[in-house]
Amino acid sequence: MASPAIDDYLKTIYHHTEWQSEKITPSQLALVLGLAPSSVTEMVRKLAAQGLVTHRPYGPISLTDDGEHRAAAVIRRHRLIEAWLVQEFGYGWDEVHDEAEVLEHSISDRLLDGIDERLGRPRFDPHGDAIPDAAGRVHRDDFVILGSAPAGHRGRVLRVSDRDAGLLRALEEAGVRPGAEMVVTDAATCELDGTPLSLPPGAAEAVWLSA
Repeated sequence: MASPAIDDYLKTIYHHTEWQSEKITPSQLALVLGLAPSSVTEMVRKLAAQGLVTHRPYGPISLTDDGEHRAAAVIRRHRLIEAWLVQEFGYGWDEVHDEAEVLEHSISDRLLDGIDERLGRPRFDPHGDAIPDAAGRVHRDDFVILGSAPAGHRGRVLRVSDRDAGLLRALEEAGVRPGAEMVVTDAATCELDGTPLSLPPGAAEAVWLSA
């Protein structure tokens, strides 16, 4: 059954383990969604009853195969829309998330396929997150988060977290975007495409590099 609320839950669970292995807990899910823990507990029960998640009381939440397939479909919509807004309408990468949150629930599959074709079937959204294909498949390179990279590590920027719009703007101004080549000095400084750079606060936890 189509339900924006269900899709938002599945998308959040899916996104939590894209770039790390720890499964999401009900309390973390409530925090991300901005909902009361009791509301999240009730919805998780419903999702489990529909075969979309597995969950034990007080334990972490995992998507089933059906849940992951549905979540990937929503993620695909969201990220294609973000790429469309940036490439076709001149949106900044810090402006697209909220627009995509609305549009992902309203556009038709036909329009989505047209957007995908128009953009040349992109593999990544403007922030470097992988866009699942129509079958839900994705490919991600091996990675290391900037704050965990040793001094001297050389890598390509794979992804920049879109959680903080202000940080996105600061990183864009500094030239930190997917595809840029970075050599790590420490968590606050680096060389970017050969130029020394002081990174804005928060960058260490928001930038992913190729391993």
